[in-house]
Amino acid sequence: MRPFPVSVPENCGQILPSADFGDAFAVDVIDTAMSAPQAAQLAFSQPPGWIAKLLALRNLVVAPFGLKSGDELDLSTQHRGLPVFSSSPERIVLGLDDRHLNFRLIVDVADLNDATLRVTATTLVQRNNLLGRVYLAAVLPFHKILVPALLSRLIRPA
Repeated sequence: MRPFPVSVPENCGQILPSADFGDAFAVDVIDTAMSAPQAAQLAFSQPPGWIAKLLALRNLVVAPFGLKSGDELDLSTQHRGLPVFSSSPERIVLGLDDRHLNFRLIVDVADLNDATLRVTATTLVQRNNLLGRVYLAAVLPFHKILVPALLSRLIRPA
C-alpha cells in the first residue's frame, strides 16, 4: 500500500497550539516492532538525490533572508537533521522555530493488527509573518510530494 493523506490526529493539537496549517500522511507497513524514532530515521534520513537537491536549492534561496538552513543547528539535539522536541517509542516530535515560521513534524506509530503498523507523519506550521506565509505557499506543492515519497521508503515486500 502506498502512503495516503489522513486527517491531522486530534492529539497533535497541543504540540503546536498556534499552528495555522496542518496535514498528515500515513502508510501501513508490515512490521510491528518499529518505533517512531526508527520510522523517522528510515523515512527521513539520507533522502534520495532529487530531494537532497531540492533541499540544497531551498537553502540557497532562503540564505539572503536569514532563514535557518540546518547548518547552524545544534547536532547534539538532532534526529537526522532536525531538533527533537520529544521522543517515545510511539511518537517522535521534530521541528524548528525560525523568524518566519515554526513547524513540527510528528511521526506516530500504531499497531493495526498482529503484522501491520500504521506510520503517520503529521506536519504542523505556525506562520509568524508575511515571509512565513509566502514561504509555506512556495514549498507546499513540494511538501505534498516529498512527505509521501519519504514515507514510501518504509514499505517492505510482504
